[in-house]
Amino acid sequence: MRKALRWLLAFTVFIGTLSTATAATAAEPDATGTTDIEEQLLSIPGMSLIQEKPYTGYRFFVLNYTQPVDHRDPSKGTFQQRITVLHKDVSRPTVFYTGGYNVSTNPSRREPTQIVDGNQVAMEYRFFTPSRPAPADWSDLDIWQAASDQHRIFKALKKIYTHNWISTGGSKGGMTATYYERFYPRDMDGVVAYVAPNDVVNDEDSAYDRFFATVGTKECRDRLNGVQREALVRREPLEKKYAAYAADNGYTFDVIGSLDRAYEAVVLDYVWGFWQYSLLSDCDTIPADAKSATDDEIWDSVDTISGFSAYTDQGLTPYTPYYYQAGTQLGAPTINFPHIEKQYIRYGYQPPRNFVPRDIPMKFQPWAMRDVDSWVRHNADHMLFVYGQNDPWGAERFRLGKGAHDSYVFTAPGLNHGANVAGLVPDQKALATARILEWAGLSDATVARAKPLAAYDRKLDVRDVEREPALRP
Repeated sequence: MRKALRWLLAFTVFIGTLSTATAATAAEPDATGTTDIEEQLLSIPGMSLIQEKPYTGYRFFVLNYTQPVDHRDPSKGTFQQRITVLHKDVSRPTVFYTGGYNVSTNPSRREPTQIVDGNQVAMEYRFFTPSRPAPADWSDLDIWQAASDQHRIFKALKKIYTHNWISTGGSKGGMTATYYERFYPRDMDGVVAYVAPNDVVNDEDSAYDRFFATVGTKECRDRLNGVQREALVRREPLEKKYAAYAADNGYTFDVIGSLDRAYEAVVLDYVWGFWQYSLLSDCDTIPADAKSATDDEIWDSVDTISGFSAYTDQGLTPYTPYYYQAGTQLGAPTINFPHIEKQYIRYGYQPPRNFVPRDIPMKFQPWAMRDVDSWVRHNADHMLFVYGQNDPWGAERFRLGKGAHDSYVFTAPGLNHGANVAGLVPDQKALATARILEWAGLSDATVARAKPLAAYDRKLDVRDVEREPALRP
């Protein structure tokens, strides 16, 4: 009883904190009977404005929203979570976008937002700075807590944006949208998850080996394998170059443990990174004969694709939350390198634990992904998964079972980690577009046309694949 009373008191204090987090009051209508959207947003308890950026046809807001550190225990306090709102009209559908990492503070529009010509809400994933509690209890970083962040944001904004909502995200963001649907299946009217990995059994990764044995063409695979092997054969001279590069840029290697470990990690990401970010036509940029290439040519190719800064302390630190999640719930791939003799590989694919500071405790939860995978197979409803044929992350993907309803898994031929609905074969593209329009609650005539409602905007809709190191989805 005492425990229950303490919890109730803590919850009451927490609600009071949220209610007084900003000086905002209920938005009042103007003389025309309407209320400015900024006033409506800031009338939400816990919502505060960081800045507004102009964009023709929209209003774009960068906001902070007060969230509980632990949705199960409000007494642990609150933190400020960044979100953005690309506002078009409260009468339009709304797309809830999650990238799974930091949120961009510049106006942009994801593919489903263009398709439905709607509003867009984007959320920064908890623990990515500045959306990190202080002090940080890393046990509060898990997929349920993040889904609960989304749930609270949705409930707050649904009072303004009352029409249908669709959630979306790419890569880790696609995973995030899927987890949100698993834990809060009544919130969204549809889900569009792009290139979302699904590592159900962390220790079983043979699907990746099968992928790399057949992807693209033999000529391209041979070129990539040759450069990767040669970078390890020439380890001594190239590590001297790496040491000079690190010294020039002030890079350190405390988290991973040594320059040698970082060097091998970058090199082993090389083939994966090419297929994640590049197209088959880009194989012409890879040295055709690695053995006769100069050291600089090998270095430049690896650096362009994998990035020699990736496993420095400076490269790892911004992504500590991702590596923590990979080592506690999401899982991480391990692959073999049959084209490289064993004497050249000292560490192999290193586990996420090696990329997280040792003072942050980690324990893997093997049931987390099994639970999500089972739920999707048996309960998916109004869910669309889009993968790229040549994207390594799609080797382990979400699949649908007999319990799924009005849900689809499509693969865009020849595409990489930037696969989208526009890249699908015509019949699948039309079907996917129609389903998104219907889930958005639009008219039968609009659904039947199966075309994006908003014209392409070269600034708002440009979607280059983010050039992150390969072993981050």
